Amino acid sequence: MGETPFGDPDDDTLHEECGVFGIFNRADAAPFVTLGLHALQHRGQEAAGIVSFDGTQFHVERHSGHIGDTFTKQSVLERLPGTAAIGHTRYSTSGGGGLRNVQPFFAELSVGGFAVAHNGNITNAMTVQRELQRRGSIFSSTSDTETILHLVATSAARMFTDKLIDALSRLEGAFSLVGLSPKKMVGVRDPLGIRPLVLGDLEGSPILASETCALDIIGATFVRDIAPGEMVIITESGIESIFPFQARRPRFCIFEYVYFARPDSNIEGRNVYEIRKRIGAELARESQEAADIVVPVPDSGVPAAIGYAQEAGLPFELGIIRNHYVGRTFIQPTDSIRHMGVKLKHNANRAILEGRRVVLVDDSIVRGTTSQKIVQMVRDAGASEVHMRIASPPTRSSCFYGVDTPEKAKLLASRMSVEEMADFIKVDSLAFLSIDGLYRAVKEPSRNPLQPQFCDACFTGDYPTSLTDLEGSDTNVRQLSLLGGAG
Repeated sequence: MGETPFGDPDDDTLHEECGVFGIFNRADAAPFVTLGLHALQHRGQEAAGIVSFDGTQFHVERHSGHIGDTFTKQSVLERLPGTAAIGHTRYSTSGGGGLRNVQPFFAELSVGGFAVAHNGNITNAMTVQRELQRRGSIFSSTSDTETILHLVATSAARMFTDKLIDALSRLEGAFSLVGLSPKKMVGVRDPLGIRPLVLGDLEGSPILASETCALDIIGATFVRDIAPGEMVIITESGIESIFPFQARRPRFCIFEYVYFARPDSNIEGRNVYEIRKRIGAELARESQEAADIVVPVPDSGVPAAIGYAQEAGLPFELGIIRNHYVGRTFIQPTDSIRHMGVKLKHNANRAILEGRRVVLVDDSIVRGTTSQKIVQMVRDAGASEVHMRIASPPTRSSCFYGVDTPEKAKLLASRMSVEEMADFIKVDSLAFLSIDGLYRAVKEPSRNPLQPQFCDACFTGDYPTSLTDLEGSDTNVRQLSLLGGAG
């Protein structure tokens, strides 16, 4: 599987799967994909790839690092000619790092060339791969996305669209997918619609993207969300919409609203920033604390902290300043600076914190190690009291639908009560948003326990699909929990 972020004790945040973007029938398509992926950089910061088609052949570029470090180079873009292109930005968890796992994947099939990229995680990928290998398939990567290519290649259906439907019908889990053939660009969401995918338009050129912020960056118009279970087939003749899979009750990932999506995106008809402010307001109503100031843990805690402060009638202050120029690859050459830990990314604003009773607002607690360091930093800056409020319920279960989470035993909330967690991170008080409070924030009256409106498995353990690869061994449990960045 290779190294994963959760092998790094200093990395204590959830990392969201990946982002996809595609544009069809547009001159110099690849630069537009590059800009779209730049807007989706938050969804995957390890590597990226673009596949373009020039009317005759496909062109493939895959590179490690941020979009701006590679694909903005003229020499790279010149190698991606064509009027159609799809791209993918990746967080390397599934199968580990390395360019062989960078999407989009491309292959020459009996029906012609086909490139595919997806956001999410296929929960029966290993089972299907073993079956395909027994039949002679040879895999060049350890990514679950390559499984889609092999299923399309080996399908008995004659037409490309039918082959793709046949392939996707065999999959479990979450997938929002973009595909490119010589004559078509295709977008598909799994029947539960766990991961987002939107349709846009740029002066007549159709666009598929993970979030609306990727449309904004190129001046495109938002058309609509791709519906759960929908396949859109884009050709020069127009856009065809079909629903080839058995209909199911949608279960969109509620954590997209808490953390993963960009605040300026609109997801499933809801503005993410407004939802996060509502989350903060619900948190204040449920667990308000006598305090002097409200301080976000930047950057993800900012909108919820604003909502909390407004509801509680307390000043909102930037008591912690984030250094945006320290990436995950910062080199620690000697043991003498390893103790700096979180200070590489955050610094306390003593003038704001000293002598104050502080409410710290963060989006989640994973293993608790970062929370410990943040709290100590605030105390060292002179805060008289530190109260932590978390803008989501306790994360008690691993995600198997495209989010990199540790195995359950390493999640702090899976083995400690809230009181024990408060002692562990050394705060004066700790409270989480209730599950019903989260549902109210996204404009649902409460969670329906019989038919939940969202996928909230990381909080409740209620997984909406089969987890075939999870069955049978602890090894599979560990591996599947790391597949979260596959797509």
